[in-house]
This record gives sequence, structure tokens and C-alpha cells, in this order.
Amino acid sequence: MKSPLRATAQRVEPPARRQSRVRTGVALAATLAVALGAGAIPAQAAAPGPKTQTAVPGPKPSPAPGSATPGATTKDPSAADRAAAQKAAAAAAAQGIADRPYMGWSSWSLQASNYPGLNPNGGASWLNEANLLPQVDALATRLKPYGYEYVNIDAGWSNTYNWTSNFDQYGREIAAPERFPHGMQYVADYIHAKGLKAGIYLAVGLAKPAYNNGTTPIWNAPACTTADIVYPDLRTTNGWDSSYKIDFSKPCAQKYIDSQAQLIADWGYDFLKFDGVGPGSFRGGDNYNNVADVAAWQAAIAKTGRPMEFLLSWSLDRNYAADWKRYSNGWRIDTDVECYCDTLVTWNNSVKIRWDDVPGWTPWAGPGGWNNLDSLNVGNGEMDGITEDERQSYMTLWAISAAPLYAGDDLTKLDAYGLSLLTNREVIAVDQQGIPARPVTPTGSAQVWGMKNGDGTYTIALFNMGSFPAQVSANWSSFGFGGKATVRDLWQHKELGVYDGSIAATLPSHGSRLFKVTPKDGAVKMTSYEAEASTNSLARGASVAGCANCSGAAKVGSLYNGGALRINGVTVPKTGTYQVNIRYTTNDPRSATVSANGQNAVTLAFPPSGGWDIPATLTVALQLHAGANTIEIDSTTPVYSPDVDKIEVPLTVR
Repeated sequence: MKSPLRATAQRVEPPARRQSRVRTGVALAATLAVALGAGAIPAQAAAPGPKTQTAVPGPKPSPAPGSATPGATTKDPSAADRAAAQKAAAAAAAQGIADRPYMGWSSWSLQASNYPGLNPNGGASWLNEANLLPQVDALATRLKPYGYEYVNIDAGWSNTYNWTSNFDQYGREIAAPERFPHGMQYVADYIHAKGLKAGIYLAVGLAKPAYNNGTTPIWNAPACTTADIVYPDLRTTNGWDSSYKIDFSKPCAQKYIDSQAQLIADWGYDFLKFDGVGPGSFRGGDNYNNVADVAAWQAAIAKTGRPMEFLLSWSLDRNYAADWKRYSNGWRIDTDVECYCDTLVTWNNSVKIRWDDVPGWTPWAGPGGWNNLDSLNVGNGEMDGITEDERQSYMTLWAISAAPLYAGDDLTKLDAYGLSLLTNREVIAVDQQGIPARPVTPTGSAQVWGMKNGDGTYTIALFNMGSFPAQVSANWSSFGFGGKATVRDLWQHKELGVYDGSIAATLPSHGSRLFKVTPKDGAVKMTSYEAEASTNSLARGASVAGCANCSGAAKVGSLYNGGALRINGVTVPKTGTYQVNIRYTTNDPRSATVSANGQNAVTLAFPPSGGWDIPATLTVALQLHAGANTIEIDSTTPVYSPDVDKIEVPLTVR
């Protein structure tokens, strides 16, 4: 049951971490900026107006993983909103837009790093025509045969090296000549000539320099100027407050968005990254609610007649997941993966938080719209800033999450190991089938994730998130099958033989294994015990509630501050350790203490299932004795525990 409190959980960056990021990113912070599009001036556009200085934000902060604020609840969308989102995504996929997670390369990781030699002209100066085109060539020759096709040009393409923006006379950004002397249409044509697709970047709102005291005319809208598209008080928006918020109650506002969309369509772009979008980007409140902007852009892109994949960034608010899915084809679920330091990433900076944050978004991924985990920086070794084991785990999570796979590395300098990761066809196939995995044992450092594939096999991933080697075990019963199964190691391209009931491996720190598992004996025999059964015991406010997608259309919730559910009469044939599946719902990270017969209590972290009516499964090992047992799920902390649908107990000891 939902908590009575409705505030979204806030993540707070620890002071020590923030200070470290400030120290390592201070040079870059002095020059980074928001770029709002650019390119060659089309025939119908007049000469560009004067150059103007863009606001200069620092590196994007990285939130710390952790539990939700006590009592905080992420809301579920209405049934109508969810249906509208699914319908829009299906329509996009039917047109070939985001029908599978896209693959390619993006410029921002190289722009954001202080790695020696990458940005000699100041922060984010890497991006220019001379540096970009060799990446296009490398993508075409080295990675295109494996499905990588998008070249995404990120922030800075319209800015000089001191971040002065260039606009045409209609307030639309155009290429900075010192970066792209031939303009952005030339770049798109070059990309297309290689058999690839071209992506470009804009940020939400009307860039402050484009406003020009409200006198800038809007292209193809003779009666409109920039004064006619914003609020009179010039309120700001986006993750950096670098733009004025557009008032979409004014008819000229859509005209302006239409003009920008037509410009990038005329240049030949196939992809748009739309950045600084809220609610999200660490911003909330009316000024930062950009749902109307996103809807306007979707409509504008459709009017151009050019198919274009539309990605939103960054750290989008999951309360608005139905809006993001309805109006776009992908959404960044987290902050930037880059560390803004002397490498491209670090494990602790923001790579590892994806394991905490992706489960809540899992139900929203599918054809037409995907959960975006950001760039995949696993190809450059020392420049990446992570170990080989971390590089493999990084790509493993992206692949099993059905996330877009786009490298941020220097493709001209891929090392052999990085190339082997990026070009593993079996791992790529896991990603491209578009079925996201979920964690089934997410507590502690030993984690097991997986999903059932379209052909009836299973993909199962083992992760050691700890700092020391550890054994990680996956039990077939966590996934609903049992007995014997053949196992193939997808990273090593090896058949491992037949395993009975489970597989285990000792993994190095931050290491992983990825298996394809083919059951030979079918479903495991389980006994289900409904949480809402009248034979169970409820304590301290725990109560039964309806749940449309739960077994029996009901669940037990209000497990808070000592509220507890005791499931009575759990019967097994003999004494031993049983892998018990707890079927639960929660839209936020929650915890509960689980015990059997009042003994050996263990506190478990329950990742979001993705909705209060969307069940997920977590597996816990419990010692049961022959005959009848009790299993208790108890809230013992100020944080709400998840709602419980049922438990499933296998009839075999494991």
C-alpha cells in the first residue's frame, strides 16, 4: 500500500563526494556550457545574428545511492496515461523509430574529461569537425558491422571555444565556424555517406541570448517574435537556468519549436538529444516542468516528415514516466556517467549507481522507448579509468537492461579488450532483443539479475559489487524453472555443460559473468502462499489492499514502523535451506526484515518493482523445517517496507 506521504524521494550528494568532484572538475567547470543546437544556415534563413555568450554551468552533480526518504512515495500514473504512453510507443516502433535500443557513439565523454590532450582549448573543446570525422570513420569501419550506427553530436557544436553561441536571425543556433567550418548539414551528409545516422543536441527552453530583448522574429511566423513565446517575467528553466521558459499557451510558442525542428530536419539529422529536461535534471517545481516542451517537440518533429529518434536527458523524474514514454523515445534515468576528472569515468562516481536505479524504470522499457543509462566507456583502457572487470560489468548491465549501447570512447584508440567487449555479438543480441532484466537477489554485494528470453531460454547475470572476491550463486527457482539446464558463457563463447538447480562463480571485485541458460526439466514445483490469505497474521497497521496485477488481485501493505505480515502454514517436505521468492510491489527503494519461525532474521533491500500494481520477485534463502513453518516480513525501520503480493516456496531444498 502506498505511503500517505506523496513527496518524491530526494537524493543528497555526500559532502565529501561533492568536495572531491569540485576539486577534480574545477577546471572544466570554468568553461562548460549549455549548447542549444547549431548548423549551416538553410537557404531560407538570413545571415546569422551577433554572437552572444551562453551561460556557463559546472559539471552535472552525481547523486548518491540510498534509500528513499522515510515515507516518500513515487506515484503511479493513471491507467489512461499508461495506456496513452504504450499506444504512442507502439506507434513509433511500428514506424521503425526506437523499435530496438539504438547503438552508436556520443561525443560528450571525450568533451567532459580532463584526460591529457583531449581538451587543449579549454573545457569541452574537443568537439570540432577535425576531431569528429575520424570518429565517424572509425565507427563505420570498426563498429558498424556489429550494429552501431548513430553518431551523436553533443553540447558545444554551436559555441566558440570560449562558449559564445551563434544564432541565425530567427533565434536558432547555428554552427560555430571555428568548430564546424562547413556547417552541420555537411557533417550530417558525411555521416550518411558512411551508412550511419546523425544525431544532434539541444537544451530545453529559449536560450537567453536568443531572446534579444524580445525582438527576434520567429521563422515562418510573420507576426511572432521571441517576446510572444515566453512568460513576461522571463522565468528560467532547464537544469542550468540558462533558458527562458516557453509559455505554450501562446500560439507563437509552437511556431518557434516547429522552426527549430525544421532546421535540423533540413540538415538531415536522425536523432535529437534534448537536455536539461525537468521534472528531473535535479530540478522540480512549475518552472522546471518541461512536459509541454517535450510534447511540443514531438509534434514539431512529426510535422517535418523526417523520422527522428528523440531522447530526453537527464535524471528524469520517474513520477512522469508515462509522459516521457508518450512524447519521446528514450529517457536518461540517471546523472552523467562521466566523472569530470582525469579519466572518462570512475566506478564509484556514477557507474555503479545504475545497479540501484534501473530496476524502478524497468517496466517502462520496450519498443518505441528505452531506459537510457548514458555512454558506454569500456573501450579505451587507461583513459576509461576503470579495471577490465569493471568494464565487463559495465557493459553487462547495459546489455541486460536493454539500454542503448553508445560508446563514449575515442574509437580511433580502442584497445583489444575494449574492442572485444563492444563487438561481442552474443552480448549485443541480449541487448537488442529488448527484454530488460531485473535483479532477483539485489541485497549486498552478491547480485543476480536475469530475464526470460523470447525463445524460452534465460539470460542470467552474476555481479560482485563488493571490494573483495566473492561467490555469487543463481538458483533456477528464482526464475521459475528447476532441475537441470545447459549453460553457455556469453562473454567467453563457451558451452559450460549441464547444471542442476543453480550455478555459482567466485568473482573478483566488481566482476561479472553472463550466461544463457536453457532449461531441460521445465518449471520448478512451487507452493504459493497469498499475502492476503485469511489464515495469515497482520500486525501494527498492516492491511489488505487491492492490486490489479497481483495474484488474487490483492496484496498486504502499510508495512511501516513495526507493521508486519506473518504467513502461516508454510509446509515443506524436509528440513533444509529453501530459496523463497517474495513477490512484492513498490515504486521506491524499500527494506524489510524477513525471518522463518522467528529465527535468523535478515534485512533485505527491495529495489523498486516499477509500480504499486507491478509485482517483482526477490529471492531469499530461508532455513525451514519439515512440516509447517511461519515466514514473517516485518518493517523494523522508519522507511516503509514494500507491499507483499505472495511468497513462493519450492518443494525441493537447495
